Amino acid sequence: MAGDNSRWSPEPRDFKAMLKKLSHEQILQVLSEGLCSYCEEVIESRVNNLNLIQRRVDEMALSNVNVAESSAVFLRGNSSDDVISPKRKLNGEADSDAYTPSPRAGDSTNSGRSKQCASASSTPVNNKQPVSDLSNFEIKLNDGHSRSVVGDDLVEDQKEFIRFSQVGRRKDFVHYENVNEKQINVLKGLELHTNVFNPDEQKEIVELVYSLQRMGQKRRLRARTYSEPRKWMRGKGRVTIQFGCCYNYAVDKNGNPPGIVRDEEVDPLPPLFKKMIKRIVRWHVLPTSCVPDSCIVNIYDEGDCIPPHIDHHDFVRPFCTVSFLAECKILFGTTLKIINPGEFSGPFSLPLPLGSVLIFNGNGADVAKHCVPSVPAKRISITFRTMDVSKLPYRYTPDPELVGIERLVPPPSSDSSRNRHHGKNDKLPKSENKVFSNDDFPPLGKSTSSSHRSRR
Repeated sequence: MAGDNSRWSPEPRDFKAMLKKLSHEQILQVLSEGLCSYCEEVIESRVNNLNLIQRRVDEMALSNVNVAESSAVFLRGNSSDDVISPKRKLNGEADSDAYTPSPRAGDSTNSGRSKQCASASSTPVNNKQPVSDLSNFEIKLNDGHSRSVVGDDLVEDQKEFIRFSQVGRRKDFVHYENVNEKQINVLKGLELHTNVFNPDEQKEIVELVYSLQRMGQKRRLRARTYSEPRKWMRGKGRVTIQFGCCYNYAVDKNGNPPGIVRDEEVDPLPPLFKKMIKRIVRWHVLPTSCVPDSCIVNIYDEGDCIPPHIDHHDFVRPFCTVSFLAECKILFGTTLKIINPGEFSGPFSLPLPLGSVLIFNGNGADVAKHCVPSVPAKRISITFRTMDVSKLPYRYTPDPELVGIERLVPPPSSDSSRNRHHGKNDKLPKSENKVFSNDDFPPLGKSTSSSHRSRR
């Protein structure tokens, strides 16, 4: 069920207090016996994190930098590291909740405590640079303002507004076509919001998606949550993971038509995806009247595509898609031609920068078709959608974490920051924030030949 949070976050327990009562030998015994492979991976990751933090502390001590520079370097991190420091997690979520599988009957899960941290920009430290120019601050995603002072004396809501003010927004897409003997702008309603997720956040989200793919391959997700069809021709076989509702692309083996299958259950939205939704709504990308309650993750290999279509009206408008790993183009038009498998042509092409959110609404969602031609490299997209109330799954219950989300209101003390960034948000930035190579995330499963890979 969409609101079944217990599947991802069971009742919190004070594990820290329990561990404090144990000796070092007892802790070692607890952590070395009877652990599943997943728990072993979590422990290994945390040990690597501690070693990484200690190494950076030692490096800073040797370099004899001043306190301000040391803090900035420590919090900044390095997007090329194999292990993401907890201080660079989206929303400061340091523990493994976002990676916890949705258990089947009889399974048990563990949840960690959230840690609120802020991280500085990945640009070099410059003492002359105003603090408010650090665009990669990681801020606490909440439904209200936090007045606690952090680090450089900027409160959390001020940092969030700095990030919010640097989002690029384009809403002036125009392409006229003859529809029912009238010339109309078939792109009206499309919006592109860039820099919504910074490079560190993108990497965390991508790592979660690959973790979810591994869970699906090991059958640790519900049967209808994960789908990895056989690749029998170019462009066929894209991996999909859906949360919140079961959606049929075509008539299934039980005779259910395309659309939401109301009597089928899939896993609920992972915690990290709910944080993404909160940000998208708080940062004025989607309206508060249309908070997503479901999503579909698409994992593309090189050559994979999405054929021309209009999204099913079991989902209300607007909806959105977020892009990761590699830039690609999306085509729009009332008539999109299929040239070859995975190859399409259309009158309007739009590049999707990394970390951007594309909004589908109006004519852009219901008049113009859209498609994604064969992608040039591995890519991930997450499409967030809101279900029509008449199509909700029979066992659906609203997720309390996604109720009552409020839009971000600029803090009174941020006028100077807003003026400093005024005029920077109207331009669509070039896709310059590709921060890690595709080799950082090798394809999962069996290796394929180059000829087979070209079909993806």
